[in-house]
Amino acid sequence: MVRGKLEVLLISAKDLDDSDFFNKMDPYAILTCRSKEQKSTVAKGAGSDPEWNETFFFAVSGNAAVLHVKIMDSDVFSADDLIGEASIPLEAVLLEGSLPPTVHRIVKDEEYSGEIKIALTFTPAEENEEEESYGGWNQST
Repeated sequence: MVRGKLEVLLISAKDLDDSDFFNKMDPYAILTCRSKEQKSTVAKGAGSDPEWNETFFFAVSGNAAVLHVKIMDSDVFSADDLIGEASIPLEAVLLEGSLPPTVHRIVKDEEYSGEIKIALTFTPAEENEEEESYGGWNQST
């Protein structure tokens, strides 16, 4: 069973479908791995080509097979708009340990909505870390 830490570097997006007709979009990302959800900062006024360069960490155990990324447009006076989403398989990074910055398609209603660039790194848990996190003992110093 795989256990460890997944590091996600959310770099940027480009060519996002612009949902704001009067202003530039304020995009942000919601990253979900299994039931854990994290949100990036809002790229205020970044329009269709935002840059984040933010790092997120997820504890991975068992069969965490996919990282889901939703790209949203933050709106002040109405509900935030879904720009699109991507599902990124984690099998390769769990085997290889890291994946360089890679472009993934953002899709909404089966239509292309832009691209997102993400780098992934997986660090396996060491045996004594697993024991400690599951009620094992740790020798005091």
